[in-house]
Amino acid sequence: MIMKSKIVSYIFSLVFLLGISGCSDMLELKPLDKTSAEDLLASSDGLRTLMATLYNAMPMEDFSYYPADGGFNSHGWKGGMQSTYKLSMYTDESTASAGTGIGPVSVSYWPYSSIRETNKFFESLESVKSELNAATYEKLKSEGHFVRAYIYFGLAKRYGGVPIIDYVMDSKYVPGTTNDALYVPRNTEKETWNFILDELDLAIANLPETATSSEGSFRATKYAAYALKSRVALHAASIAKYWNNAALSGDAVTQNLAKMESADANAFYQAAIDASAAIIGSTRFTLYKPNPATPAEAAINYQNLFLTTNEEIIFSKAYLDGTTVPNQGHCWDIVYSPSQASPGFHKFGRFSPTLDIVDLYEDYTDNGTGASAKIVTRTDGVENYTYSNPAQVNVALPFKQYDNLYDAFANKDARLLASVVVPGSMYKNTKIIMQGGMIKSNGTVVAYTSGSETKNGVTYYSYGAEGSSGFSGFYKIGSADDANFSNSGFLIKKYLQEGKTVLGVENSSTTSFIDMRLAEVYLNYAEAVAESGLGDATLAKNYINALRKRAGHTDEIPLTLANVLKERRVELAFEGFRYWDLMRRREYHTLFSGTRRTVLVPMVDLRGATPKYIFVRANNYYDEFANGRTFNAATGYYEAIPGRSTNKLVENPGY
Repeated sequence: MIMKSKIVSYIFSLVFLLGISGCSDMLELKPLDKTSAEDLLASSDGLRTLMATLYNAMPMEDFSYYPADGGFNSHGWKGGMQSTYKLSMYTDESTASAGTGIGPVSVSYWPYSSIRETNKFFESLESVKSELNAATYEKLKSEGHFVRAYIYFGLAKRYGGVPIIDYVMDSKYVPGTTNDALYVPRNTEKETWNFILDELDLAIANLPETATSSEGSFRATKYAAYALKSRVALHAASIAKYWNNAALSGDAVTQNLAKMESADANAFYQAAIDASAAIIGSTRFTLYKPNPATPAEAAINYQNLFLTTNEEIIFSKAYLDGTTVPNQGHCWDIVYSPSQASPGFHKFGRFSPTLDIVDLYEDYTDNGTGASAKIVTRTDGVENYTYSNPAQVNVALPFKQYDNLYDAFANKDARLLASVVVPGSMYKNTKIIMQGGMIKSNGTVVAYTSGSETKNGVTYYSYGAEGSSGFSGFYKIGSADDANFSNSGFLIKKYLQEGKTVLGVENSSTTSFIDMRLAEVYLNYAEAVAESGLGDATLAKNYINALRKRAGHTDEIPLTLANVLKERRVELAFEGFRYWDLMRRREYHTLFSGTRRTVLVPMVDLRGATPKYIFVRANNYYDEFANGRTFNAATGYYEAIPGRSTNKLVENPGY
């Protein structure tokens, strides 16, 4: 029999190099409570099952997270063809090309079976403690605390206070006594958040500082635990500070199960500051290529940040090729590539960033204000307009005319051009055409429908080309089955493997998902300082300006909460943060009240001697069709407690 300490090292290497990416078939995951402690820790298969099961229990909102229905680790139908919906699409950042509503998004996440398995891991570990060396025992135990903290974070941000169960319940049940011991009540929301932070402190205590290839380069480290603590503490602090912005009532509120107090905010902000400072002060992580010579170089660097293993990444998740290993890989490349660069899958181009986020990015004026620079569509400076239907555009207004589709974006922040495919930009050596209409020579407007006109021997088309393979935007709007084209004038670029040939097959993408990186830690620190007045304001200012410098900016902007939040949006766009930022800061219901997200509709203008292009601001087609999107504060910030008929828990407000 292999010695247990050696098995631990071997299995870490095997499992983490494989990536722990939802591979239930490959790793043959089994409930831990049906496997004895001896089996789990005394054989390679048992420990392999144990560690894979623990890591798969973490609710990571990654490439395989399908918030609309399938939940975590979704593959096949929901994870592939239908998993075109991401958290970003339930915010003002983006929408699916077939349209999406606004959060909240519920996947009935109630993982007490996973918590039981994690608790069983701790119990099993204790039973074989004497047979493990001390370092291995402590490391495994800390890893269990990291996983359990991650699971409870997934619960707390959805439900508030939940039952804290840190033991295997059977072990405390005495036969012949009442079953009431099995009904564990909800802890308060504050107790739940503090429990998660305590778990992370236990994880930090004995996790290694680095993850080596011999033990598994994707395993949790001390700094992954610090980064998660930074994220958790900031989330809790925001809820405490802003809970009254969406005050609720009911038993769960009066019992503090779905309630936080503003007086508690600063303690959580301080925890976020301290955890962030521990990572930054370690100097083990640095921004990826922080000193570009030009904005063009900055754009290349920022794009590659998400496609390479680099010094900014604190914790990530790897994938195998799902075409050869069942339930592995992901579908980011096949379902989001532009039509003109589609790898051949029948669904593509399904991620449409909004004009709302595009307008937020700066240009390179760099005058020390950090002000956003809206896309210029008119010569009179008026940009606070939108049309409910671009076909209604008043062509007599002074729209700015451009020689080509790309000129409107040429001086925008490098992070925009690295994250978003804009009209007229190059992608895979192809000029991406996103055009939603045309103005004919006689002034007639054609929008969202096929049209053409021949002028001076050249035929111009409303979508920019004659056939659908020649353009990437606005085609078949309103047809969900054929929604393979941008409905906003933009497509996602972040995480797409532009430099690789990708098969048009489900789950064929293997790009790693970055769960935690230094840029987020910088922003967590800066927000906590700006919100609380604690920490070092000079350092906080330096951190947000370091991100702007990495993007090619040459000035410095002051530390204000508005600047931090704007920087957070553009730096972390489309990575899943915006959804939870709106939730924790209680901003969803004020941002979305009959709200329409906005789009940019390029049109070829044939009225002059030389064809030009204009850009028209419009409401998103699907939001307009739905008469706007509204977030219900009464039920939106806390989800309904599952299984109340059997668990006897106090229900959340509004249900």
